[in-house]
Amino acid sequence: MTQLILALILGSIFSFGTFLLLRRDLIKVILGVIILGQAANIYLITMGGFSGTVPVLSNSDSLVSITNPLVQALVLTAIVISLGTTAFVLVLLLRVHDEHGTLDIDRIWGQL
Repeated sequence: MTQLILALILGSIFSFGTFLLLRRDLIKVILGVIILGQAANIYLITMGGFSGTVPVLSNSDSLVSITNPLVQALVLTAIVISLGTTAFVLVLLLRVHDEHGTLDIDRIWGQL
């Protein structure tokens, strides 16, 4: 049952990110990319599994059900990289707005 709920939530997050990605306003496009990236991170965490314990808190006898820390490390790295990329893209959006006076994609292409 929980897998179905997680699948529905992830599907709705992916669909909302795709919806924003297909908009005309560049800020909505960037928000769509950010939401898609975070949805991919949530997907990786859920596929890593929730069963098991953290290796630090478990007994040395029961090392059979340990949660894989590699997935969590990869997602943490992806979050840090996406934060830096988002800051860079927002600065680029500010530059595009200063240059063209708008963030509408059709108007920007019309000015070129």
